Amino acid sequence: MKGYLWGAGSVLLVTLAQLLMKWGMGQIPLLSIIEVNWPLLNHYAVALLAVAMGICGYALSMLCWFFALHYLPLNRAYPLLSVSYALVYLAAVILPWFNESATLLKTLGTLFILFGVWLINGHRAEKKRE
Repeated sequence: MKGYLWGAGSVLLVTLAQLLMKWGMGQIPLLSIIEVNWPLLNHYAVALLAVAMGICGYALSMLCWFFALHYLPLNRAYPLLSVSYALVYLAAVILPWFNESATLLKTLGTLFILFGVWLINGHRAEKKRE
C-alpha cells in the first residue's frame, strides 16, 4: 500500500508541475537572450515563479517515485505514471485559463489509459507459478 501512496504522490506532483509550467510559459512571451532585462523579468515574476514551482514539483515527484519503486515492482509502478496524462487532460479541460477543448476521441483515449492502468493494477492477488 505504501508504494501506491508514493506513486500517487508522484503522479499528483508531476500533474501539478505540468499545469504550472504550461500556465507560466503561456504568460511569458518568447524572448531572445538579448531582450531579457530586470524590468521585463519583474513584469513576469508570477509566471516565472509558476515555472520554477513546476520544476520543483518535478524534483519532488522524482523523490516520491524513488520510494514508489522501493515498494512496488516496476511492472506495477510504471503504468501508474500514465494516470498523470488523464489528470492533466481533465484539468486542462475543466480549468478555464487553459481553454482546452474536450472531444470524444480525446476522452475515449484518456479512458482507455485509465482502463489499462486498472487492468494492470486492479488484481493484486497473482497466482504463483510452480
